[in-house]
Amino acid sequence: METGSAIFSGAVFGLFGAGLLAWTAARARHREPVAPGVNPVASATLAGLAALIALTLAAWCFTRL
Repeated sequence: METGSAIFSGAVFGLFGAGLLAWTAARARHREPVAPGVNPVASATLAGLAALIALTLAAWCFTRL
């Protein structure tokens, strides 16, 4: 039972982290703001950090199999 929830959680964290990281990189590459009305450097840094945390949680979930 725990294997199924670890796979699901790892997949959700992995997809979210990868999507957020790709979106943040695309916005930064085109020099567009990541979040409207916020300092561009701070918002890109915070979004990148959140993406890396999500990917780390995904890796941790997959090690629990």
